[in-house]
Amino acid sequence: MALILFYDGGCPLCVNEMRHLKRKDKQQRLQFENIWATDFAERFPHIDVAEANRILHGQQSDGTMLYGLDVTHAAWSAVGRGWLTAALRWPLIRWLADRGYLFFARNRNGISRLITGRERCLQCSLDE
Repeated sequence: MALILFYDGGCPLCVNEMRHLKRKDKQQRLQFENIWATDFAERFPHIDVAEANRILHGQQSDGTMLYGLDVTHAAWSAVGRGWLTAALRWPLIRWLADRGYLFFARNRNGISRLITGRERCLQCSLDE
């Protein structure tokens, strides 16, 4: 496993991105972990669920933690599509992209309602 993704399983937009990643993950380099799973805290005691709900968390195979768009870029890179997110990590764009991401993360439920018609789901499945 190259990267564990700790995602909000109640956010339709978040789950949609995880579904896209899962479909592209032919070599099974990603592990998807819903922070709202009933046994999550037991299996990942080092992850603060409130903080993981605030900003996307990822853990590399060596234990290094990544956050926000660094997770997004690492995940898309793991499935051979890092070129889609590479510009978000370029020095001049990074600052703006990170602030844009934090705005999105804070407002993702309202943004999801506008885009999908659903603000939250009880537990969205990656297999839908």
